[in-house]
Amino acid sequence: MSHKTADEERSGKEKPLGSQSLFRGLQLIEILGNFPNGCPLAHLAELADMNKSTVHRLLQGLHASGYVTPAPSPGSYRLTTKLISIGQKALTSLNIIHVAAPHLEQLNLKTGETVNFSTREDDHVLLIYKLEPTTGMMRTRAYIGQHMPLYCSAMGKIFMAYEQSQFTDHYWQTHQDEIQVLTRNTLTELSKMQEELADIRQFKRAMDREENELGVSCIAAPVFDLHQQVKYSVSVSLPTAKLKQVGTKALTEAVQDIAQRISKEIGFVTPQ
Repeated sequence: MSHKTADEERSGKEKPLGSQSLFRGLQLIEILGNFPNGCPLAHLAELADMNKSTVHRLLQGLHASGYVTPAPSPGSYRLTTKLISIGQKALTSLNIIHVAAPHLEQLNLKTGETVNFSTREDDHVLLIYKLEPTTGMMRTRAYIGQHMPLYCSAMGKIFMAYEQSQFTDHYWQTHQDEIQVLTRNTLTELSKMQEELADIRQFKRAMDREENELGVSCIAAPVFDLHQQVKYSVSVSLPTAKLKQVGTKALTEAVQDIAQRISKEIGFVTPQ
């Protein structure tokens, strides 16, 4: 007769035989990813819904393997750079990076601003490549490997715009806990978002008008693949004040041009 552990009783889920520690360890890694300065053991146990003794044992194993290290704050832990190395190896296996990188570097040099390249992972934007600005001092908070919501980013709205018609309604219903007012410009009303997405499909570009962070604007364009699906998105982020100087039209054309070049390289043919 088998018996569930206390952690299993709380989660209500059985794990595959022999993989309990693996799943729990990965869960701790995912949680620690949200705490770059470290997370106290007690809080980590609470978030993971595990006993503190279980969490401590798993952390010791992750520490011995080089994935976790004690943080400066006593009793706290954080991830190590070993995960960055693994992530970079995974990213380099994506041929799209090798195809897109030269074009993104051109855009970076032409605009002098932050250039982002992303794909979609489930209901989030996954940033897979980023180039820092060559002029100016502004650095965005985005980083390679970051997951971002669809509704409040220019690249996210690109992915939403080219989804099936019923997707946005479903997204709005199932992500109410995530859709929040981040700035006075954040779109949180479904009707306004529908209007925005129609505009994106018409002009093949999306904008983040300080919807995620005040003072920062972003322009994105879709990258189409062989099957005319939007699998990737290119964007440029810059201070709103500078965007007003440069002009939205000029920057949009530069982003769209690079997006089209990448699209052609991965097999997209403009429909006749």
